Amino acid sequence: MSYQRLPETPAALASAQEGAAAAASDRPTGGSGTASRLASTRPAITGVSHIALYATDLDKAERFYVHDLGGFKASDPENPRGVRYYFAPTQFVEVMPMPAGPASINRLDHVAFTTTNAEGLRKYLASQKPGVPGKTEQGSDGSRWFDVLDPEGNRIEFVQPPANLPDVPVNSLSHHIIHVGFIVHDRAREDGFFRAVLGFRPYWFGGMRDDTPTWVSQQVPDGTDWLEYMIVGTPQGRGIPETMSRANLGVLDHFSLGVSDTRLAYTLLWKEDRLAGQTNTPKIGRDAKWQLNLLDPDGTRAEVMEFHAIGAPCCSPFTASDPQQ
Repeated sequence: MSYQRLPETPAALASAQEGAAAAASDRPTGGSGTASRLASTRPAITGVSHIALYATDLDKAERFYVHDLGGFKASDPENPRGVRYYFAPTQFVEVMPMPAGPASINRLDHVAFTTTNAEGLRKYLASQKPGVPGKTEQGSDGSRWFDVLDPEGNRIEFVQPPANLPDVPVNSLSHHIIHVGFIVHDRAREDGFFRAVLGFRPYWFGGMRDDTPTWVSQQVPDGTDWLEYMIVGTPQGRGIPETMSRANLGVLDHFSLGVSDTRLAYTLLWKEDRLAGQTNTPKIGRDAKWQLNLLDPDGTRAEVMEFHAIGAPCCSPFTASDPQQ
């Protein structure tokens, strides 16, 4: 959760008030019976796989993800133009050069979740919604994946890891991407996909104001990692608001590395001169978790966050188990 406040407009406040009404009854869509039926037919979705980002300077991006965050660089079996920075054998940040076309402030290509059976999940989704590809793709490492668009057009990928996982050294900063987040306009519409179809579960919601939920966390159905809706604009909006700055977009489209102690993580980074250009220091977020917000060279936020809260959060209680180390 960011400590940077976006400009408030009447439209944004109206959207937030609608979100607050939805939050008053934050229960899994369809009840426990529906959730059980989903789980019996849908292959497991167990956690975050990766986030895929664009970079304007690949060398600067590499220094941040390798030197500063400690990621392990490897080739990208999915995209030969990309590179992966692993934090665990099944979790990584994928970085690609900016695509051709008109200039854009967008740096997010997609977010991805891990599944035990990509083909089975593809077939399940094809029975639930249009626009699902007719087959899964296979990478040079043996991984399988497919992608779909969520109700707002965000690209969501589902990955079945390869049988032989890469040998990734233990990262002294973090070895667990605990959540990813991106901008959302219509919480109810997104819930119709992530919760009603996929079985994601509510974890926590909050915002800079107690009565204005603009950060909505939904855990994967078969694990403890989560997706965070970063709510902006009005429910009728789509995509990046015209007035949004690159800096604000980078804060909203983000990923989070889990740690046991954020202050110790900051000390490690400080002692090893891995904070060049960073201005933030550890803080307690509105969810009562210590966090440290770092920015990659293109402004995408890497949120270093503790697994557990130190007290009661604002706005809503946690409604599911925290991720573990």
